[in-house]
Amino acid sequence: MRWSVSLRAEGDRVLVLEEVVAFADAIAPMEGIASGIGAMTYGAQLVIEAETSDQAVNLAIPAFEEAAAAAGLPVWPLTGAEVVGEHDEFEDLE
Repeated sequence: MRWSVSLRAEGDRVLVLEEVVAFADAIAPMEGIASGIGAMTYGAQLVIEAETSDQAVNLAIPAFEEAAAAAGLPVWPLTGAEVVGEHDEFEDLE
Protein backbone atom coordinates (compact mmCIF):
# COMPACT_ATOMS: atom_id res chain seq x y z
CA MET A 1 0.00 0.00 0.00
CA ARG A 2 1.09 3.57 -0.62
CA TRP A 3 1.24 5.96 2.32
CA SER A 4 1.67 9.71 2.42
CA VAL A 5 3.97 10.52 5.34
CA SER A 6 4.47 14.12 6.46
CA LEU A 7 7.44 14.88 8.71
CA ARG A 8 8.64 18.14 10.25
CA ALA A 9 11.86 19.17 11.99
CA GLU A 10 12.19 22.36 14.04
CA GLY A 11 15.31 24.35 14.82
CA ASP A 12 16.81 27.65 15.80
CA ARG A 13 17.21 29.68 12.61
CA VAL A 14 15.29 30.71 9.52
CA LEU A 15 15.89 28.66 6.37
CA VAL A 16 16.60 30.27 3.02
CA LEU A 17 15.23 29.46 -0.41
CA GLU A 18 18.34 27.62 -1.62
CA GLU A 19 18.27 25.21 1.34
CA VAL A 20 14.66 24.23 0.81
CA VAL A 21 15.15 23.89 -2.96
CA ALA A 22 18.07 21.51 -2.33
CA PHE A 23 15.84 19.57 0.08
CA ALA A 24 13.05 19.41 -2.52
CA ASP A 25 15.54 18.00 -5.03
CA ALA A 26 16.69 15.38 -2.51
CA ILE A 27 13.14 14.14 -1.79
CA ALA A 28 11.88 14.29 -5.39
CA PRO A 29 12.54 10.56 -6.01
CA MET A 30 10.02 9.79 -3.22
CA GLU A 31 7.36 11.97 -4.88
CA GLY A 32 8.25 14.41 -2.12
CA ILE A 33 7.04 17.91 -1.43
CA ALA A 34 9.25 20.17 0.71
CA SER A 35 8.41 23.13 2.92
CA GLY A 36 10.32 25.56 5.10
CA ILE A 37 11.30 28.70 3.16
CA GLY A 38 11.54 31.57 5.64
CA ALA A 39 10.62 29.34 8.58
CA MET A 40 12.42 27.82 11.55
CA THR A 41 11.19 24.40 10.45
CA TYR A 42 11.57 22.21 7.42
CA GLY A 43 9.21 19.50 6.39
CA ALA A 44 8.39 17.01 3.70
CA GLN A 45 5.53 14.91 2.51
CA LEU A 46 6.84 11.60 1.14
CA VAL A 47 5.09 8.73 -0.63
CA ILE A 48 6.17 5.43 0.92
CA GLU A 49 5.31 1.83 -0.04
CA ALA A 50 4.68 -0.23 3.10
CA GLU A 51 2.32 -2.79 4.59
CA THR A 52 1.26 -0.68 7.59
CA SER A 53 1.24 2.96 8.63
CA ASP A 54 3.82 2.27 11.35
CA GLN A 55 6.12 0.65 8.81
CA ALA A 56 5.64 3.64 6.49
CA VAL A 57 6.71 6.07 9.21
CA ASN A 58 9.68 3.86 10.14
CA LEU A 59 10.83 3.92 6.49
CA ALA A 60 10.11 7.63 6.00
CA ILE A 61 12.12 8.92 8.96
CA PRO A 62 15.56 7.74 7.79
CA ALA A 63 14.73 8.77 4.20
CA PHE A 64 13.78 12.25 5.47
CA GLU A 65 16.96 12.51 7.55
CA GLU A 66 19.18 11.32 4.65
CA ALA A 67 17.55 13.82 2.27
CA ALA A 68 18.03 16.64 4.80
CA ALA A 69 21.70 15.71 5.18
CA ALA A 70 22.17 15.51 1.40
CA ALA A 71 20.64 19.00 1.11
CA GLY A 72 22.98 20.36 3.79
CA LEU A 73 20.15 21.17 6.19
CA PRO A 74 20.90 21.39 9.90
CA VAL A 75 20.20 18.32 12.00
CA TRP A 76 17.10 19.31 13.95
CA PRO A 77 14.79 17.11 16.02
CA LEU A 78 11.60 15.80 14.46
CA THR A 79 8.60 17.60 15.92
CA GLY A 80 5.78 16.09 13.95
CA ALA A 81 4.73 13.11 11.87
CA GLU A 82 1.45 12.30 10.14
CA VAL A 83 0.57 9.38 7.91
CA VAL A 84 -2.38 8.87 5.57
CA GLY A 85 -3.09 5.78 3.48
CA GLU A 86 -3.65 6.36 -0.22
CA HIS A 87 -6.49 4.43 -1.82
CA ASP A 88 -8.82 4.55 -4.76
CA GLU A 89 -11.97 6.31 -3.54
CA PHE A 90 -13.95 5.04 -6.52
CA GLU A 91 -13.28 1.47 -5.46
CA ASP A 92 -15.35 2.09 -2.32
CA LEU A 93 -18.32 3.24 -4.42
CA GLU A 94 -18.69 0.03 -6.42
